[in-house]
Amino acid sequence: MVAETGLTRQAICTILRDIEKPVFGQFKDNPEEFIIKASAIINEQKATAIIQHITYDKYYHIIYDSTNEKNFAERVDASNEVAVYVKLPRGFYISTPVGKYNPDWAIAFHEGKVKHIYFVAETKGTMSSMELRKIEAAKVHCAEEHFKAISSDSVKYGVIDSFEELMQEVMK
Repeated sequence: MVAETGLTRQAICTILRDIEKPVFGQFKDNPEEFIIKASAIINEQKATAIIQHITYDKYYHIIYDSTNEKNFAERVDASNEVAVYVKLPRGFYISTPVGKYNPDWAIAFHEGKVKHIYFVAETKGTMSSMELRKIEAAKVHCAEEHFKAISSDSVKYGVIDSFEELMQEVMK
């Protein structure tokens, strides 16, 4: 029972001691079923307690892949036009014929401040296609086609190298 609930033996003993005698008497009739059902009830109650007391706090730490991303995030953070932004986790990716592609940012703007409300961005220190590796350039192209196919005019995808370029793109 300890393994199924993740609780200590002492915690399990405290719970079992507080079970009414007629209910606890069912243990002797079918110990295995009693343990399975008791473990399920304990786990449900743990989940309920967690859900009732869960809180979310703003997390002010972003892991950057480059100095360019750090500078970009600082500019986005100071912007009055941006409602919220997030550095997309590595687990967020688009499958392409040349491998998985992970855009850098998802950005939502305050309504009425810009033309395009949502923006998924890839920040690159250099925009020269000569300097982008061929495989990366192919993934970017696939991402452009992907977002063009799945999104409306209010959702944009773009490869940018600065906050200023982002703002030029969303005002188009």
